[in-house]
Amino acid sequence: MNLRRARFTIAYDGAPFHGFAESPGVPTVVGALRAAMERVVRIPVTLVGAGRTDAGVHGWTQVVSVDLPEHIDLHDLSHRLNRMCSPSIVVRDSSWTTADFHARYSATWRQYRYHVWNSPTANPFLEATAWHVRTPLALWAMQLGSDPLIGTHDFASFCRRPVAVPGRRERSLVRRVYSARWTAVPTDWGPGLLRFEITAQSFCHQMVRSIVGTLVDVGSGDLHAGEMRSLLLARDRTGAGVVAPAHGLVLWDVGYDEHP
Repeated sequence: MNLRRARFTIAYDGAPFHGFAESPGVPTVVGALRAAMERVVRIPVTLVGAGRTDAGVHGWTQVVSVDLPEHIDLHDLSHRLNRMCSPSIVVRDSSWTTADFHARYSATWRQYRYHVWNSPTANPFLEATAWHVRTPLALWAMQLGSDPLIGTHDFASFCRRPVAVPGRRERSLVRRVYSARWTAVPTDWGPGLLRFEITAQSFCHQMVRSIVGTLVDVGSGDLHAGEMRSLLLARDRTGAGVVAPAHGLVLWDVGYDEHP
């Protein structure tokens, strides 16, 4: 059987899943998508994603590569996958690609978005996709605190340190961040929705959520924006803020060109 590499762009609601990557005994995005795909193509398949999102984190432009029989009609396959997996998982786009394309290793940048609903009262329409913060936040201070993140740094202060494996060198937590910014998002509900966007070559575990939790402390006045640089240089996770809830985070975009 001749196989050919295909590329899928998928979106998913992370709430029902224990993360993106497959894990025995628990529902995951890849596990559900793989099971549905194998029912259609009738052979075992291996799915590779552009990024591993944690339990509860959403995806809008997650890219997946997989080798499939070359006779498969990708449009029909996508339609059938959507019938089986939606609304939790949907295929937004599919196409054949080159044999050397790899959803993870060919990616040159990823972009995440995090939403905060900053209001004394909750918003039932945003409860599943935004962190409700009641304390008033100073957007200008949060933006000022974001500026030191841009560039190439060791993000040990904002990442869960990988488990050490005997005989192996500890994995680097150095990452290159291209942009980081906060904006106020206009809504029909009035002011209150804040968006953090960060684009980097890659991210380490819980990096975005740790940064957001710390910047919310900056916005509330518990930290000064000028302290972000010293926190970054300290490489000490205990100095940063809480890890923001998973449901406010979404993998928004993945790029395969030179610059984001």
